[in-house]
Amino acid sequence: MTQNLTNYSTDKKIFVTGATGLLGSHLIKQLLNQRKKIKALYRSEIPFSNNTIEWIKGDVFDTILLEEILNDVDEVYHCAAKVSFNPKNKKELFKTNIEGTANIVNASLNTGVKKLLHVSSVSALGRIRENTTVNETMQWSEETSNSAYGESKYLAELEVWRGIAEGLNAVIVNPTIIIGASDWNKGSSEIFKTVYKEFPYYTNGVTGFVDADDVAKAMIELMNSDISAERFIINAENISYKDLFDMIAGSFSKQAPQKKVTSFMAAMIWRLEAIKSFVTNKAPFITKETARTALAKVYFDNSKLLSALPSFKYTPLRNSVERICKELLTLNNLN
Repeated sequence: MTQNLTNYSTDKKIFVTGATGLLGSHLIKQLLNQRKKIKALYRSEIPFSNNTIEWIKGDVFDTILLEEILNDVDEVYHCAAKVSFNPKNKKELFKTNIEGTANIVNASLNTGVKKLLHVSSVSALGRIRENTTVNETMQWSEETSNSAYGESKYLAELEVWRGIAEGLNAVIVNPTIIIGASDWNKGSSEIFKTVYKEFPYYTNGVTGFVDADDVAKAMIELMNSDISAERFIINAENISYKDLFDMIAGSFSKQAPQKKVTSFMAAMIWRLEAIKSFVTNKAPFITKETARTALAKVYFDNSKLLSALPSFKYTPLRNSVERICKELLTLNNLN
């Protein structure tokens, strides 16, 4: 489905993969506000109609289609990825995150794209590093990662670095946990649904969180800069899951979690979930990987991005949570 692409303030065309996901949809909205010409992939249904977007049905495995799309594109935002911490999904994770990224890199090289921005993850840095602040100099390793997802994102980054070595102008971002108003039955938005339903358990684990709007804003600023061959952690604040849950509960006027999960309890839960998943053939709610991550205290250094983009400022996490909760109540007709 091709929309009319006339009457723009610029002739620059932008291609976005993963445009229907949490981050991609926030990025699209900001690009539309800047009156950019946009091409975007969708797999099943066009999420919304807008005469400023050329929606193209397809995926990142169709190499011929990708080169056709990129023939008149200057900038590529590669947001598409498979996110899962279920070990059973390793094959799909590797195919989507590594092969899909390699296809985007190759198509960008072959068509002369001016710049690629690749959305990676802090999981690619090896996020399980107790008592050590994670920064951009760190790399994934078996010892510092507990998930096939982290490995897949690390190997996907290597495809981008390979493209850079072959002459591609590219930059990589490594967001922490991205929060935003989206379908709260999946992804990070499920955190909000869980707290809304007054799930009683919490952990004292610590990690980084960042507003989807802030990630999209940083991506656009990096794309518009002369910065290349660099990676940037995007993280607003490092806080405990307990503190985040308390913020969300307060915004929803719900009871905050009261029962602390211990290491022993977490080990029992993920094992029971594994048995349940085997019997029902449904994805487990908690896996060994997510249980370990929820208990870990991991801190991320966001200074490199702030130094590279001096005018960039993060939204205070409490403000983000309050806004997102209001948006989710409206999306789910719960006002």
